[in-house]
Amino acid sequence: MRRQPLGSAVVDVTSMARPVTGAATRFFSGAGLLLRGIGLYVRSPKLMLLGILPALICGAVFLAAFALLAWFVDDLAALVTPFADDWSATWRSLLRVVAGLAILGLGGLLGVVTFTAVTLVIGDPFYETISERVEERLGGTPDAVDVPFWSSLRRSLADSVRLVALSALVAIPLFFAGLIPVVGQTVVPVIGAAVGGWFLAVELVGAPFYRRGMRLPERRALLRADRPTALGFGVAVFVCFLIPLGAVLVMPAAVAGATLLARRSLGQSVEER
Repeated sequence: MRRQPLGSAVVDVTSMARPVTGAATRFFSGAGLLLRGIGLYVRSPKLMLLGILPALICGAVFLAAFALLAWFVDDLAALVTPFADDWSATWRSLLRVVAGLAILGLGGLLGVVTFTAVTLVIGDPFYETISERVEERLGGTPDAVDVPFWSSLRRSLADSVRLVALSALVAIPLFFAGLIPVVGQTVVPVIGAAVGGWFLAVELVGAPFYRRGMRLPERRALLRADRPTALGFGVAVFVCFLIPLGAVLVMPAAVAGATLLARRSLGQSVEER
C-alpha cells in the first residue's frame, strides 16, 4: 500500500467526510456508535466469548487495585495535605475528604485508560477478530495491509504506553483542580470524563487503523477532524467503564463501536451490507 504524507491524507479524507451538523448532534451520534457496536456484538455469541475473556482477567486485577486505593485513600489524602495538620479538625477533615475524592477521581481516570490499553494488548488477537468481523459486515476493509502479529503487538504496546503517559500528565493538573471546593466536584469530573473519553477513543480505534497501515499520529489527526463525534463515543465508553463490571461487559462492544468510528472518520460506509 502506498501511503500519502500525513498532512495530505488528513485533508483529503476530512474534506470528504466532514459532517455539516452541529457539535451536539455529532456528540450524540458518536455515543450512538457505542450502542450500534453493542448491537453488532450481541448478535455474535462466539465473539462475545472471545471478547469477554481478556477483559474479565484485566477487570479483576484493576478492580482489586481500585479497591486497594479506596482502602488507603484516607492515608493518601493525609499524605498529600501535610500543611493541614495544624488546622482545626473541621477544616482539616473537610480538606481531606475533598483530597480523597480527588485521589479516587484521578485513580478512576488513569484506571479506565490503563485498563483499556492493557486489555487491548493482552486481547489483541481477540479484538482484532471482532474488528475484522464488523468490517466484513460493512463491506470489508479498503486498502488493507498485511501486518504481522508481533509487529502489530509492538506498535500497539508502544502507542498504548504513550497514551497512558500522556493521560497521566493531564491527570496531574486535574487532581489539583479537584481540590478546589465546588469546582473540583462539579466541573473537574466533567473535564475528566471528556479527557478520558478522548484518550479511550484514540486507543480503541487502533485495530482498524493498523489494518490500513496507519499509526497513532494519523488516527489522532483524523479523529480531531470530527472531535465531537469522537468525544461522544469516548465519553459514552468512559461512563460505562465506571459502572461496576461495565468495563468487562462493554469492552468488546466498544471495540466494535470503535471500528464504526474509524470507518466514519475515514469517510467509509458504516451501514451493513
